[in-house]
Amino acid sequence: MSTRRARTGSLRSSGFAHRNLPLLLLQAREGVIAHFRPILNAHGVTEQQWRILRALLETGPLEPRQIGEACRISSPSLAGVLARMDDLGYVTRERVASDQRRLLVTPTAKGRALAAAMAPQIEAVYEAIEAHVGSDFIQRFYATLDELIGLLDGVAPAPEE
Repeated sequence: MSTRRARTGSLRSSGFAHRNLPLLLLQAREGVIAHFRPILNAHGVTEQQWRILRALLETGPLEPRQIGEACRISSPSLAGVLARMDDLGYVTRERVASDQRRLLVTPTAKGRALAAAMAPQIEAVYEAIEAHVGSDFIQRFYATLDELIGLLDGVAPAPEE
């Protein structure tokens, strides 16, 4: 019996018709981040701090709400992470001149220098992963992830009961 058929049979006997997509995505994420974690640890950066710094470097200054959405970090957690990053000198948080209620988070020269120092190691991990799984797979996977994110964007989650 094939593995796929065995999985389908065990799914049906458990009462579920579909594989656990959130768990599979978490397992894939953990498999990927495990390759990057030693670099983050060596530089004293948490995964959340790195996600924020990468987002800011790729998009430019953002408001905390935008960072939370882009990096999938809850607002209460984000406030603490941004305060720590500000204390470490990786970002600045400044009020928007036209609306003092709004904050803009910007990477500092120290934050940019940290990312620049990490970039060769980070890129080497990407190259090793691509060499292992193949560039065609990586390109298809990025396209599939982009498509999935786009298709699910704006779809309301199932209501809580």
